[in-house]
Amino acid sequence: MKTLEEFRQFYETRLSPDLHALEQDRKRLARNIAIAAAIILVPLVILALTLFRRVGPAAAFPLIAALIIFAAVAYFLSRTFTIQFKQSVIAPIVRFVNAGLTYSPTDYIPQTLFEASKIFTTEPNQYTGDDRISGKVGDTAIDFSQIKAERETGSGKNRSRHTIFKGLFFTADFNKRFVGQTLVLPDTAEKLFGHVGQMMQSWNIARDNLIKLEDPEFEQLFVVYGTDQIEARYILSTSLMERIVAFRRKTGRDIYISFLHSKVAVAIPYTRQLFEPKIFTSLLDYSVICEYFDDLQLAVGIVEDLNLNTRIWSKQKEA
Repeated sequence: MKTLEEFRQFYETRLSPDLHALEQDRKRLARNIAIAAAIILVPLVILALTLFRRVGPAAAFPLIAALIIFAAVAYFLSRTFTIQFKQSVIAPIVRFVNAGLTYSPTDYIPQTLFEASKIFTTEPNQYTGDDRISGKVGDTAIDFSQIKAERETGSGKNRSRHTIFKGLFFTADFNKRFVGQTLVLPDTAEKLFGHVGQMMQSWNIARDNLIKLEDPEFEQLFVVYGTDQIEARYILSTSLMERIVAFRRKTGRDIYISFLHSKVAVAIPYTRQLFEPKIFTSLLDYSVICEYFDDLQLAVGIVEDLNLNTRIWSKQKEA
């Protein structure tokens, strides 16, 4: 893993010249978006406020239309800059973190892989993503990207859209061979309802058997379901449970983990976009660029955090 000191040197010697050039483009783009907002939004906001006295809530429709138009214009204006930013900033950071990784800004983890993990029980019918990174970290093949999986139901006025998952989705080879499925999910039921929550976990008909483990700290944070009690304990060794707990505390986020087909999948929810440029923040602010490095380190660091490069002798023998 690269250190912050190493990244600081990389930032000053490799990234800084490109960032100074991009900063001028960013300022120009921010100015154009502000002008577009003044032209599109301000008049329609005034119109909506004027109409509100006459037609009530229906006055919101011009405002909603204005927001949709403005979002489309802002996207169109920023598209070229975003491509340049990812080529000049994100791609070099990916290579700096690990030269064996490949970065594809417009690609993402396929929906088939997302569904195959069995982490989420709802099947999405709206699925997008970007910023796919794949390759090898040590002996471990990894593949991850941002994704947004949604389920849209109804039509017309009754149409609604529910977000199943939005964030970072990571897959990798696991270092033990197994045939069943083991899921490690955030333990919201026990956290909210205590012992009653434990009973609710066992009633979850959408999941496999509830697996009880002998690690109080782990069980405080996670609930485990699996097809095989013995195999689940084989996968979730004491050291791995300790590592998962440490990783959960490190990220400060809910963590979803699936062990299936001798692979591990990790889903980490995010509300923000991880590798997009910040149009209204200076690119010459080191802390802004360092955040991209930190996000990438967190994803690639899953290999080390879960000790995936340690090859168990039984898997090597069977492979």
